[in-house]
This record gives sequence, structure tokens and C-alpha cells, in this order.
Amino acid sequence: MIIRTATQADLDQVLDVESRAFGSAVEAALVRDLLTDPSAAPTLSLIALDEAEPIGHILFTKASIDGQDRPVSSLLAPLAIVPDRQRTGVGRALVAEGLARLATDGVSLVFVLGDPAYYGRFGFSPAIPEGLDPPHELPEAYRDAWMVRSTCESALRDAAGTVRCADAIMRPEYWA
Repeated sequence: MIIRTATQADLDQVLDVESRAFGSAVEAALVRDLLTDPSAAPTLSLIALDEAEPIGHILFTKASIDGQDRPVSSLLAPLAIVPDRQRTGVGRALVAEGLARLATDGVSLVFVLGDPAYYGRFGFSPAIPEGLDPPHELPEAYRDAWMVRSTCESALRDAAGTVRCADAIMRPEYWA
């Protein structure tokens, strides 16, 4: 498996992976919107290939904390693996590669709205108890799914407030 930065030339393959992974075009449309949204930059879009076949994709987009002049933060959304390659380590490899690249680039906090059991394996923990609120109110059952991971020890120390994401993903329906 090779993981590399996805380029504009990969867009059709990326959108196909997203559609196949989620069984609908909703996430593919979100990815297309995020990749063209200036408020999402800087982005990190990675594609996983098995030989020439695209098998996974992950996207990280800019996030910030209201009222704080902090180094860039990022939102992980979405992570997509084609159905016949799920539970084979592709997602784990994409998340690890993305987090490593973000840390190298000086991104101090990475946020995700996802399964705590899955993302907890990568050091993500609930963000609300850290004083980092999601862009929109979450149903009680999903409050622990709003998670954060620090890429350096001091990043969480002074971080608090409401997280703002790219315009394309700020719509309330993505947070309900």
C-alpha cells in the first residue's frame, strides 16, 4: 500500500472512494465542497493505493478556536475506506500518516467527530471536557464523539472555546 498526497488529478478516484465507502454521494459532495472552499485551506488530502487501485482517502481541513490566535488546528473529516478493504489497517495507516504530517507542519490540535473507540486508538479524547466546544450543539449521545488530539504537550494547556471549521462543513446537518 502506498499513501500519498491526493492531487487534483485524483479527484474522481477520491470521490469514488468516498461514495463506495459510505454507500451514498453525501460524503463525496462534502469532500468536493471542502476541497474548493477557501476557508478550508490549508488542507491535507491523502489517498491510499494498492498498486494503482484507490482504496482509501482521508481529509484534514483548517479549524480554529474562536477568540484565540493559535497555531493552525485541523479537522479530520472524512475518513473513507472502500468496503472490501475496511478493517485491514488502511484507515489506521491513513490516520497515522496524516497526524504525522500535520505535526511536522506545526498543527497543534486535530479535531474529529467520530467513534471514540476507533479514534481513541490514535490518542483522541473527548474535547468538550477540555473546554473545546463543537461548532454546533451535539445530541447528548454524541458529545463524547467530539474529540481532540494534541500533537505537542502544551497545545491543550491554554486552548478553550468554540471550534470553527471550514464554511462547507459548518452546516448544522453535519453536526446533528
